[in-house]
Amino acid sequence: MNRHPGSVRLMLVRAALVLAASLLTVTFWPAAPPASAASIESLAQRYTTTFYPLWLTQTQFDVAPHNRLIGPDTISPLYQGVVAINDDTLYGSSPVDTSAGPVMVTVPRTPVSYSVLLLDAYGNVYPSAIPSKQAGVATPTTLYALTAPGYRGPVPARATRVSLPHPFMILIFRADRFSKNVDQTAQAAVFRQSLLMQTYSAWQANPAGGATAVRSVAEFALPVKTMADTLVNTAPVVFLQQLQRAVGNSSRVPPLSRADRALSDAFNRVFAGGGDPAVWPAVSAGARAAHGALIANYQNHRDRNNWIHFTNMGKWGTNVLDRASLNEYIQFGNGISTAAYYHTFRDGTGAPLDGANTYVLTFPKSQIPKASRFWSLTAYTPNAIEMIPNPINKYLVAGYTPGLRYNPNGSLSIYISRVKPPGVPEANWLPVGFRPFNVMLRFYGVIPGSSVANNTYVPPPVWRR
Repeated sequence: MNRHPGSVRLMLVRAALVLAASLLTVTFWPAAPPASAASIESLAQRYTTTFYPLWLTQTQFDVAPHNRLIGPDTISPLYQGVVAINDDTLYGSSPVDTSAGPVMVTVPRTPVSYSVLLLDAYGNVYPSAIPSKQAGVATPTTLYALTAPGYRGPVPARATRVSLPHPFMILIFRADRFSKNVDQTAQAAVFRQSLLMQTYSAWQANPAGGATAVRSVAEFALPVKTMADTLVNTAPVVFLQQLQRAVGNSSRVPPLSRADRALSDAFNRVFAGGGDPAVWPAVSAGARAAHGALIANYQNHRDRNNWIHFTNMGKWGTNVLDRASLNEYIQFGNGISTAAYYHTFRDGTGAPLDGANTYVLTFPKSQIPKASRFWSLTAYTPNAIEMIPNPINKYLVAGYTPGLRYNPNGSLSIYISRVKPPGVPEANWLPVGFRPFNVMLRFYGVIPGSSVANNTYVPPPVWRR
């Protein structure tokens, strides 16, 4: 694609907003008795904060095929369908709808390492009966039958029956491109494409069908986060109408708790599907306030070196503000036992990172990242958290990066800049653009008992050079 990334992004946002509006089905609830503007604003803020992740997943579920694993042929700045994507793994994912019967998944034997992530529409992480695998661990090809809770019907005799916590879930496979610092991208690609998923009826007709569909990255360009940010701030009534539709979609959303049901009912009565313009100013203010609060909650969650790190990813309990914040910045993240994420928008002095400068991140020998699968550093655009276009199409520096050079004292320096600094090995250079940016440090395969696992690890600061 020859168009400038900014113009492509603008066209995608416009097209996506039209799509979102076309998918909207407005339901009108009886209006509630008059309430004060302040109480309506507070109600709208609580409603938006509590259910914010559902706007993102509803939009994604509306366009993604169900019960069919798909993945991009490559990762590039055009990929905007999920927040904070990385280039370390090959993806195969699908919404899983077991309401009409079992869904069959065949996981092939492979030499590569991969992880399996099972989530609900909020991004809550659940234990997966399909196990993740380390490189070098032999596991046979296995057939699984995913079923809705309480399903007692037939499944194939050779299948491992897996009862999902909810009829509608999200299943994500991530196959590592490098295992033990060895490039296994080709084997990972074979594994991903050999993953099979299909409904039970389709499996009965063709057990070898349902292979993972590898698609052009352009098919994953729907800018979901940018759409949410734009709508909630420029057309909050429309955003809330769409959020209302998502909350009311009982086929996709786990059953609401008593408190969440009461909150939803109270908001439905006041908002009345957007049918009462008199409440629009107050609900709009509440939605905008919620969005500002979830951003502030994330951005201000910094350690002494200005890195942002949460340990409750996918296990938020009743902390709906953290849940909203993390869906905004790291959607579909793994739990802390699988992966850890450290994110910074600032250098060691607290100044925002900016592509006009050159930065260096030096890990002392004792602080060089360690993980059982891999660690990597990725740069992102400031708001959408997308990869940054660069002339050499390089989007990360990782422990497995070929040619990575360590300093004479055993430390490791990564240089972050628009142009490679003189004398710096290309392997140690993370390209960025002209604009402000942020970087994320990932640990995949958190080592039990490590400082990362114990939440005592603090990455060194990023310094302006």
